[in-house]
Amino acid sequence: MVEKLRELLPQVTGYIYPNEIEVHWGILIVVYPYITGIVAGAFILASLVKVFNVKEVQPLYRLALLTALAFLLVAPLSLVSHLGHPFRSYEIFLTPQTSSAMAMFGFVYAWYLMVVLLVEIWFDYRKDMIVWAREETGIMKHIHRILALFSTDTSEAALRFDNRALKVITIIGIPSAFLLHGYVGFIFGSIKANPWWSSVLMPIVFLFSAIVSGIALVILLYMVIYPLLGGKIDMKCVDKAMSFLFYAVIVDFSLEFVDFIHRIYQSEEEIKILGELVMNKLFFSLVIVQVLMGMLFPLGILSAIKIFRQFRESDELRKLLYFVSLILIQGGIFATRWNVVIGGQMFSKSFRGLTTYKMEFGGIEGLLYALGLLALPVVILAVLLKILPAWKELQRKGQAEAA
Repeated sequence: MVEKLRELLPQVTGYIYPNEIEVHWGILIVVYPYITGIVAGAFILASLVKVFNVKEVQPLYRLALLTALAFLLVAPLSLVSHLGHPFRSYEIFLTPQTSSAMAMFGFVYAWYLMVVLLVEIWFDYRKDMIVWAREETGIMKHIHRILALFSTDTSEAALRFDNRALKVITIIGIPSAFLLHGYVGFIFGSIKANPWWSSVLMPIVFLFSAIVSGIALVILLYMVIYPLLGGKIDMKCVDKAMSFLFYAVIVDFSLEFVDFIHRIYQSEEEIKILGELVMNKLFFSLVIVQVLMGMLFPLGILSAIKIFRQFRESDELRKLLYFVSLILIQGGIFATRWNVVIGGQMFSKSFRGLTTYKMEFGGIEGLLYALGLLALPVVILAVLLKILPAWKELQRKGQAEAA
């Protein structure tokens, strides 16, 4: 502890209270809203197919659901790891505290996982799992039989019920996805003592940035995974999904700009220290990464594709530009989470000093563990895609139509 303070103190500027020298919410709390945002955004993308009947993005539907599930399974790990007592986490269900927004996360999480996501995936895959179980041999046959809950009914009436159930669950899932990530913004926005966090727009900003990150990641995964499995990227699907992403980024950028203007307009004595925070401590992560590289540059690329014909006529050029935009957007959204979580702890409540955040490499609060948490959903997604192929039936239909 003494050694850590000795490292931090030379980087502290101005006057700061002793308990504010060390940043208590580190990289794990940055990872948490980033992951939950992807869950919400991926589910919103999936809902475009079932609720809004956007047929062009059908190839992304199952991938979006499985991506949401993979990231949702990992979402609580960062919080539980940060708290330090993972084996006590079940107690929030046994002794619910309705006055604690953080404690209520357990119920929001359980609702979204058990009632929305798993049920929707089951109804969507039920018929296919029955068919696969009939055709397969070995362990996969038994896995699909168990996952189908030993259901064997593939009659027209049963399939109609599945479709109706899917639509109802998706409709329920949209506000649930909004609740899952909006509540994260709600927690930050309701902390009145911190002017960097306290904003009525915070839940809405979190929500739209979640939609942006989820849609962007699903498109990125589709463009990487589908060709690796031998498929050809459906550019009509990618173009349509990128159009939705383009408008989502515009709305997200507009909301963040309005939030910024609102903060300046209502600012009082804290405006000076917040200005120093942005220009000294967060200039690279906020101005360069979040705004320029994560928003304005991708918006410029996507606008150019929509305006200039030569970009629209070349599929390969569009793929490259889309890929670059998606990577930049992911970096920008992660920087957004970083700036909110870490930035809000870097100035003193006296409004007269700034501290710094020194991230460790190893350990439970270190960079290595955080990277492991970010990579874990990808590993889980690979397993899910092995058990529940996302494009098997689409490829079968394509082969049948080609024949």
